[in-house]
Amino acid sequence: MTGDPRRTVPRTDAVLAEPPVAAAVARLGRELVKTAVQAVQQRVRAGELAPDGVVPAVLAQLPGTASSLSPVLNATGVLVHTNLGRAPWSAAAVEAVVAASGTTDVELDLGTGRRGPRGEGALGALLEAVPAAEAALVVNNCAAALALVATALGGELVIARGELVEIGDGFRIPDLLESTGARLHEVGTTNRASVADYTAALGPDTGAVLKVHPSNFVVRGFTRSVEVAELAPALAGTGVPLVADVGSGLLRPHLLLPDEPDLQTTLAAGADLVMCSGDKLLGGPQAGIVLGRADLVQRLRRHPLYRALRVDKTTLAALEATLRGPVPPVRHMLDAGPAQLHARATAVAAALRAGGVEAVAVEATARVGGGGAPEFELPSAAVALDVRFAEPLRTASPPVVGYVEGGRTLLDVRSLQPAQDEELTRVVLEVARRWT
Repeated sequence: MTGDPRRTVPRTDAVLAEPPVAAAVARLGRELVKTAVQAVQQRVRAGELAPDGVVPAVLAQLPGTASSLSPVLNATGVLVHTNLGRAPWSAAAVEAVVAASGTTDVELDLGTGRRGPRGEGALGALLEAVPAAEAALVVNNCAAALALVATALGGELVIARGELVEIGDGFRIPDLLESTGARLHEVGTTNRASVADYTAALGPDTGAVLKVHPSNFVVRGFTRSVEVAELAPALAGTGVPLVADVGSGLLRPHLLLPDEPDLQTTLAAGADLVMCSGDKLLGGPQAGIVLGRADLVQRLRRHPLYRALRVDKTTLAALEATLRGPVPPVRHMLDAGPAQLHARATAVAAALRAGGVEAVAVEATARVGGGGAPEFELPSAAVALDVRFAEPLRTASPPVVGYVEGGRTLLDVRSLQPAQDEELTRVVLEVARRWT
C-alpha cells in the first residue's frame, strides 16, 4: 500500500490550517474554502497534481468574493444594460453602502435617542433634486411603485390602450395592475387617444388616471397621445389624481434626449405623482422612486403594502450618495463627446497592436438601454478585433462583454468608464496570449 496515492493526499484540516488558506477562510467562509480543498484533493488522488501543489491550487480555485456575481466590463455600447446590472454606481455610492453596511442610524434620531424618520437623507436629496415635488417615497423598483399606487389609490384606473406595454422578461403592465385588484378602464385606440377619451371615462369609481411612458418602443405614423400638460387642466377639479410613470429616471431635461420625459418637467406640467427607476439614467441603485403631492405620498406611505416594498439601509445610502455626490458614471457615459471616445478607442487599439494584437478604432453606435430613449442612437467609438475574441473575452477574468457585427468583435468604449480602458487592454492581451 506504500504506493497508494491516497496516502500522499494532505489532510483537509492541515490544508485549512495553512496561513494563506486560513486567511481565505476568514474572507470567504469555511464551507466554500473546504469545498475547494476537497476538489483539489481529488486531483491529487487522480494523479493530476503533486501533493505539494495543493495549497496553490486551492488558492487559484477560490473566487474573489463569497458572491457568485462577477464584475464585468460592459463594452456593449448599451449604457444601462439590464443583463449587466444596469447603471454602474459612483465611488461615492459604493463608499456610502460600505459605511451603511453595519449598524447605522437609519431609523434613529441620535439627538433625541428616539425613533426617527426612515431614509430622511435620501428623501431630502430627492426633493432637492426635483423641487417641483412636495414629498418623496422609495420602494424596491418601479414596478413596485406602480403596484403600490394601484393598490393604495384603488378602484378603477384610466389608461390609454397604447400605454398597456410589456416590460422586461414578459411582464406586462396590465397584468401587474390587475394583480393588485385594480380595474382598468382602457381609453382611445392602440395608436390614438384624446383628452375627451380620458374625461369621458371618469366616474365615481375612478382611482386615478395613469400615464405610462412606452420606454422600449416607438409608435410612428398616424398617432396621437395626450401629454401631461394637456391632461392636467382637464382633470382639475375632478379630484382624480394624474399619475405618470416616466420610466428612465431623468431628473431634469437632457439636451441629448429631448423626447425623454423627466421628473421635474412632468410634475411642473401638472402630474400629481411621478415615478421612475433609480438604476437607469439617474445612475443609482435599483429603486422605485415616487414624487409628488404630499397627501398622496403620505397615503402610499401609510398603506400596509408599503411595508413589504420599502428598501433597506444600503439602498437609501447609495441613492442619497448618487444624488448628492459627484456626477454618476452613467451621466459621464451619456455626456461623452465623440472626439473623446474616438481618442480612447484609438489609444486602446494602439496598446493592443503594441502587444501583437490586430486592433483598430472604428465608429460605432451606442444606446441608452434599460427601456430609455428607444431607437435613439449615440455616436460612439469601438475597438474592432477578430471575431474569435468574443467568446473567450466573455469567460476571461474579468469578463468583457462586447458584440459581434460585420464579422468582427466590437468593444464600445462609451459604456466603459475611462479608468477601465487599461483593464480592457490587459484582458484582451491576456486572451491573445492563450492562443500563442
